[in-house]
Amino acid sequence: MITVYGEGRGFRVVWLLEEMGLPYRLRPVDMLAGVENDPVFLAINPAGFIPALQDGDAIMVESIAIMEYLLARYGPTPLAPDPHDPAFPAYQQFLHLGEAGLAASMFFVVVAKMLAPEDEKDNWGARKAMQTFESRRTIVARRLAHAPYMAGDTFTAADISITYALQFARRAGGVPLTEAEQAYVARTTNRDGYRRAMDTCAATKEWAEALGE
Repeated sequence: MITVYGEGRGFRVVWLLEEMGLPYRLRPVDMLAGVENDPVFLAINPAGFIPALQDGDAIMVESIAIMEYLLARYGPTPLAPDPHDPAFPAYQQFLHLGEAGLAASMFFVVVAKMLAPEDEKDNWGARKAMQTFESRRTIVARRLAHAPYMAGDTFTAADISITYALQFARRAGGVPLTEAEQAYVARTTNRDGYRRAMDTCAATKEWAEALGE
């Protein structure tokens, strides 16, 4: 049985598993209580961050790497275009952009906003991270001007990556989405796989509902 440890970016993994129809279990990790109090999780990921995945003897961390592992291990699937497919370059780019360019940058904005002392919330690093987020966001905007999904006309795992990043920016960073982004997120989340993932990820669902989603 595949085990996913933690929500947060783990929502990407759960959503992908639902889309692929693979059996799994979600094992909560309470980051607020402190992972030092969770020796079972620390045995899986001694660095103490989420998500992590255990699949038999395979243990992985980093949400995008986990997604690529699942797509390769349990594919082929339309969620990951073949490398010879003309859609593959865009798919690969946006699969990684959702974390490396968007969510990772927004993380530093959010932690400064939530955890930094008052006189350090608007610090140089947080401002630079927001600039990075906004610059990468223009690539998404350009794509949405020409296609309904990141890889073209069809929903793929790249859309799971980008959708999570946009929702994280809105929910945690207070970043308003553009009309195009709102329409895109409405398309990607209007899927049974997304709804099942939300039902599984109770903390994520509670957070979204508290924000009026």
